Amino acid sequence: MEINELIAKDLLKIRAVFFRPDEPFTWASGIKSPVYCDNRLTLTAPEVRNDVENSLASVIREKYPDVEVLMGTSTAGIAHAAITGHIMDLPMGYVRSGAKDHGRQNQIEGRLEKGQKVVVVEDLISTGGSVIEVVNVLREAGADVLGVVSIFTYGMKKGLERLAAANVENTSLTNFDVIARVAAEEGYIAPGDVERLIKFRNDPSDESWIK
Repeated sequence: MEINELIAKDLLKIRAVFFRPDEPFTWASGIKSPVYCDNRLTLTAPEVRNDVENSLASVIREKYPDVEVLMGTSTAGIAHAAITGHIMDLPMGYVRSGAKDHGRQNQIEGRLEKGQKVVVVEDLISTGGSVIEVVNVLREAGADVLGVVSIFTYGMKKGLERLAAANVENTSLTNFDVIARVAAEEGYIAPGDVERLIKFRNDPSDESWIK
C-alpha cells in the first residue's frame, strides 16, 4: 500500500480527519468547512503514530539524505519531530511562534549551528503561512532549510502559491484528494460527496458546495 493511502486510512480510522459535508464546521476565519482535522489524535493512537513517524522518517531519508537537524513547528509539529528524530538518530529542536519574553528570549529551541541542513516537521499545511514563518526564522538564524515534511495538506491554491513564492518545498504523507477518495471507498462519506469536497478545496470562499 502507498504511504498516502495508508496514512489516509489511519487518519480516517481515528477521526483525526473527519468529514461532515452536510453539517459544515466553521473555521476561526468564518469559512465554512466540510472537514475537521486534528492530527494530535495520532499521538494517542500508538499503531497510527508508528505509521506516521516511520513514514516521516522514510520520506526524510529518501528526499533529504543530508539532513542534520529536524525542527518541529510549535506546537503541533514538536512531538512528531522528536519521535522522528529518535527513529533517525538525529538532533531535533523546535521553533516558537514568537520569541520568549524571558531568559535568553529564544525563538529557536535546541542547538542550531549556522549552515546546518534542516528539515522542518509540520502536522498540517493549509494556507502555508505558519510554516513559512518557521522557515524564515530558521533561515535568518543561518540554517540551510532543505524542505518541509508534513502529515497532511489540503493542497489549497493559496497555500501552494505561498510556498512556491517563499521557495519552500513541502512533502506531505497524504493529502485532501486522497483522503476524500479513501473516505468514499470506505463508506465514511457518500461517493457523490467527493466532488463537493474537491470544490471546497479548490476555493474555500465559494460556498456553493453546501447543499
